[in-house]
Amino acid sequence: MRKIVLLVLICAFIAVCTDVYAHPPSDIKIEYNSQSRMMTVIVTHPVNNAEKHFINKIEISLNGKEIIEHKISRQDNDKYQFAGYMITDAKAGDTITVEAYCSVSGKLRKEIIVK
Repeated sequence: MRKIVLLVLICAFIAVCTDVYAHPPSDIKIEYNSQSRMMTVIVTHPVNNAEKHFINKIEISLNGKEIIEHKISRQDNDKYQFAGYMITDAKAGDTITVEAYCSVSGKLRKEIIVK
């Protein structure tokens, strides 16, 4: 019985430690150039090991409709993930939403209004 309790406590400790080190992105910077129709995205996500804990997906929506799903296998570096997208259908007044997902836990969503 003691071994089972000890095993459960160890598993719980490991689960808590994983959650402590896992965190969602801390910021998303979005810039859209109406002339070139290019959007740049910088997702701030400081990590210790960008191969195991990273931004694994970025979703782009235009006026609430998903237009891009970008799956990522590892983060660019241990501070951020950079991405560039051509958005040809955006017009002045449209809303572009960017949602970035952490491979371990959490997500962050930001949006801009096209000028």
